[in-house]
Amino acid sequence: MKYIGAHVSASGGVFNAPKNAYAIGATAFALFTKNQRRWEAKPLDADTIRKFKAACLRYQYTAEQILPHDSYLINLGHPDPEALEKSRLAFLDEMQRCQQLGLTLLNFHPGSHLNKLTEHDCLVRVAESINWALARCEGVKAIIENTAGQGTNLGYRFEQLATIIEHVNDKSRVGVCLDTCHTFVAGYDLSSTQACEATFQAFSDIVGFEYLCAMHINDSKVPFASRVDRHAPLGAGEIGWDCFQYIMQDARFNDIPLVLETTNSDIWAEEIKQLKEWAK
Repeated sequence: MKYIGAHVSASGGVFNAPKNAYAIGATAFALFTKNQRRWEAKPLDADTIRKFKAACLRYQYTAEQILPHDSYLINLGHPDPEALEKSRLAFLDEMQRCQQLGLTLLNFHPGSHLNKLTEHDCLVRVAESINWALARCEGVKAIIENTAGQGTNLGYRFEQLATIIEHVNDKSRVGVCLDTCHTFVAGYDLSSTQACEATFQAFSDIVGFEYLCAMHINDSKVPFASRVDRHAPLGAGEIGWDCFQYIMQDARFNDIPLVLETTNSDIWAEEIKQLKEWAK
C-alpha cells in the first residue's frame, strides 16, 4: 500500500490537519504540531488532543500515515553548549507533543557544524542528542531527513546518515526520511529509471532500507548536485516524472508516508491523483 499525501496546514489547531489532508485525496500527511519558526509554544491541551485523535479516526488516518515535522530552529549538532541545550529541549518537546497526539514518527533535519566542529564530531553530537531525547520519551521514532547540503548542514551524504544511526543506542527508534529534491541536489541522480536504481542501491548498501520510514516527494528547481534546496512541482523541475513513477511502482516504498512539499499547493490534489494512478 502506498500512503501518498502532502504537508498540510494545521492553522487554527492541529485537529484541522486531517480534514485538510482528506480534502485533497491524501492517504498520508505531514504537519507541524507547533509554529515551526518559534522556540516556544503553549502546551497541547486535552481538548486539542481529543479533537486531533477524533479527526484522525473520522478521516481514517493511522499514526503510520502521519509525519510530523519539528521546528526549523533546532540544531541537534550545535557546537555551542547553551544553544545545544536549547535545541535538545525543543526537540524533546516536539517528541512529547507527538507522544501526546498518539503519533509515532518525528521528522527532523539533523544539524549543522557552523564551521566550529569537524563533520564527524557534529554527526556524533547529533546522535548523542537523539539518544538524550529518546531516553526521555516513549513510543516516538526519530526520523532523520537527508538535507540538500547547503552551508554547513550535514546529512546530505548517505554516509553521514549512516554515521548518525551507528551512534544511536536504540536502532529500533531511529529512521530516515529521504527527500527526493535534497537527494538529487546533494549529488545522487534521480533523473532516469537507471539513475534511480543506482541511487537507491547506494542507499540500500550504505544505510539500509530497513531504516527508510518516510519520503518527501519533490522535484528540484535547481540542477543536479547544486547543493541548493529549491523544490518544484512534480515533473516541472530537473528530476522529471520518471523518478516519481519509479517510487510508486517499487514495493520498497510501501507502507510509509510519501509526502509532497512541492511549491504549488493548488495542484497537490492533481499530483496525488497522478501518483496514485502509478501506484495501482
